[in-house]
Amino acid sequence: MNQTHQCAAFVIAAPASGQGKTTVTATLARYYRKQGKRVRVFKVGPDFLDPMILQHASGNPVYQLDLWMVGEHQSRQLLADAAANADLILIEGVMGLFDGTPSTADLSATLNIPVIAVIDGSAMAQTFGALAYGLAHYRDDVVVAGVVANRTASQRHQAMLTDSLSDSLPWFAVLPRNADAALPSRHLGLVQAEEIADLEQRLTLLADHLVLNPDAILPVSDFIAEEKIALPRSLDKVKIAIAKDAAFSFIYQANLDLLQAMGAELTFFSPLNDQTLPEADCVYLPGGYPELYLNSLSKNTSMMNAIKQHYDANKPILAECGGMLYLTESITDKQGEQANMLGLIAGKTVMQSRFSALALQEVSLNNHLIRGHTYHHSILETITDPVALATNPNGNHTHEAVYQQNRLTASYIHFYFPSNPSLIAELLSP
Repeated sequence: MNQTHQCAAFVIAAPASGQGKTTVTATLARYYRKQGKRVRVFKVGPDFLDPMILQHASGNPVYQLDLWMVGEHQSRQLLADAAANADLILIEGVMGLFDGTPSTADLSATLNIPVIAVIDGSAMAQTFGALAYGLAHYRDDVVVAGVVANRTASQRHQAMLTDSLSDSLPWFAVLPRNADAALPSRHLGLVQAEEIADLEQRLTLLADHLVLNPDAILPVSDFIAEEKIALPRSLDKVKIAIAKDAAFSFIYQANLDLLQAMGAELTFFSPLNDQTLPEADCVYLPGGYPELYLNSLSKNTSMMNAIKQHYDANKPILAECGGMLYLTESITDKQGEQANMLGLIAGKTVMQSRFSALALQEVSLNNHLIRGHTYHHSILETITDPVALATNPNGNHTHEAVYQQNRLTASYIHFYFPSNPSLIAELLSP
């Protein structure tokens, strides 16, 4: 019989992007952590930047939940595993509550977890209540248990917002506007956690200024442990070197867990700072911001030569998005500065002023289907023919290419490894 765990839990959603979901989620995580609670945080949908902040705030790894990319079964399992040892589970939504397919609302309804709605009240008064009412009543299968008033200007403003709520929809918390504690952002979203030197002070400041409703009750949900699917140790003792630094940091924790569950031995290296690769049977180059570190990457010829030697030895390389750009002939940033890269992939990368692609992706590769997503601000100009083109479940016209040559597999797609462990083992096996 599957074990059931009870745990306080709610989804933190909003009417739109930019309302402050990540800031509120991080603030709540830090607030309850300071109270001695064991807090676990999850992120709805594909995202790398928000989880970095949320991991720092909660002190625990952050995993993705998604009914399509991750799947309902694994989403339930991840939550049940967390609920077994946590006092509180916070799930940060994506975009607006009802936006996308599947949406944050779909996940809330499917997993039966209530929503706390975050609304930026900085430019409104009583309309705050109308917006909250609409979120709470738009779908009968989505339970909105409370509201957070974000970016309030004063106690009087706070009172105007909270008083506008209906009796059946209580305010949960208020977070005043504080420029000193704001989390900085750039074109892909928030700045990476390790780039914010005073992140700890900002989180402490946010938690100290959070106003919780003294009558607020944390909603409790049941989490049933799903039967775990045993993974073959098909990467037993395989040494995988993974690029991880400020330029390459977009890595799903679930991907690392899967590799280790299949027996792989993981080591990390920095293309920015290290001179050579660690001993490795294969190399994994995840996405990130190589365009921000062109000078350092292009000058580290020792590392580039080491990766070329690995490639020439016909050893596996898996490169995603920024990792793939690193393997092209050159990258030109938004200011027009160009730097030479490895040149293993015939083609040049040019950064664009706005994003070039944003979509969930599924691709058939080596007779295996694997899922993931794409989000980038660059265009790859190449004459290399792809071995496969991805599809999008929402009818989006983005069909990312996958390139293979020798044992190199490269694509703009950030692959979610647990969606097909067999393919990952095949791509990375020596």
